[in-house]
Amino acid sequence: MKKKTLPAGEDLSSLKKRAFNRRSFLRNSVVAGTAVTVGTGILENIPLADAEPERRRITRGDAAILRFLAAAEILESDLWLQYAELGGVQDDEVSTIASQQIPGYPSTPTGGSDPYTNALIQLDGDMPQYIHDNTEDELSHETFINAYLVSKGAEPVNLDRFRTLPSSKATGANQVGRLTNLMQLTVDTSWWTRYRSRSGNPDLGDTFPNAVPSLATGQHPAIPRTDDDLNNSDFLQAIANTAGFHFAFIEQGGTSLYPQLAQRVTNVEVLRILLSIGPTETCHFQTWHDKAGNAPVITTTDPVTGTPVSFPDLAHDTSEDLQANLIMPEPTAFLRRDFPVCSIIRPTATKGAAMGAVAALSADGLFIGQSNEFFAFMKRLAEEADEARRTGF
Repeated sequence: MKKKTLPAGEDLSSLKKRAFNRRSFLRNSVVAGTAVTVGTGILENIPLADAEPERRRITRGDAAILRFLAAAEILESDLWLQYAELGGVQDDEVSTIASQQIPGYPSTPTGGSDPYTNALIQLDGDMPQYIHDNTEDELSHETFINAYLVSKGAEPVNLDRFRTLPSSKATGANQVGRLTNLMQLTVDTSWWTRYRSRSGNPDLGDTFPNAVPSLATGQHPAIPRTDDDLNNSDFLQAIANTAGFHFAFIEQGGTSLYPQLAQRVTNVEVLRILLSIGPTETCHFQTWHDKAGNAPVITTTDPVTGTPVSFPDLAHDTSEDLQANLIMPEPTAFLRRDFPVCSIIRPTATKGAAMGAVAALSADGLFIGQSNEFFAFMKRLAEEADEARRTGF
């Protein structure tokens, strides 16, 4: 008989003790196959190894994580719909889906804004299709997560009462209440240099410069506010360029958020959800990362606010911190600086991840004009998600 070896750091007495504690827990906690209730209500775990995932109730922590992600996806859907109305492919696919989820949202496409769409196409000829598909993806994410919550007896997320922000008045924009503001953005573009760094990692305390410094100061529209914004070709291109960098800013956030929160879930099926949706956010991010580098070089001033904006020539920059075609994560420090560098998503540290996401979106200007009730609601969702802990044996 082959002799069994003990895991490193284990002795026979510790293994026996652990096995006894496990048997004692099972004997005292599970009677005739009943589940251990976590807290009150119907959120619970079935701590049986052979239980089918779909039969298991989810923990309060898992529900909190899913609720926060559902809210994040609803916010994403709201902003992407604004981009799609003005610059996406104008079929009825997205509008039909949105009309089924948002009270009063028209089921027919708007026809878009040709001048804005043409400015977006300067970044890539397929921008309208990509915007359309990204919007559809986010709508599917919010619908699925909420439906899953309901299937587990947990409360879904509804943000309809916060749809109070004004729409763009430009031709092609639906006149409905919004959750997000795309007309006063302060866009952090440090993700660009962060993903090119070969030594820095935000999880290890490193910071990174902005690729487009002017977007990080003042407030900039990423969609035309009125048709007047269409009359100045340089400024209209600056609006489209701003959108291009904002697309990537939004999706790099989701790229990190899913693996950050996945480290806190308990139920394997919930983990599967996060590991399945998260990579689609990464697909979005790399697409927009690539397109942002094609933004035309331009320096102009907002004719309404007087705010200057300047986009550098990243397409021809050969420095590693800015070179446009370096869209794959450069290997960098991970976990500890004495480990070899590794190509990774960053950040992925889980502490404060949900609150960090809310803070980043707020700093972006995305919620300018929102109510105190909205901020309190989002803060509560984020705090509950960040308080979640993996449980089990």
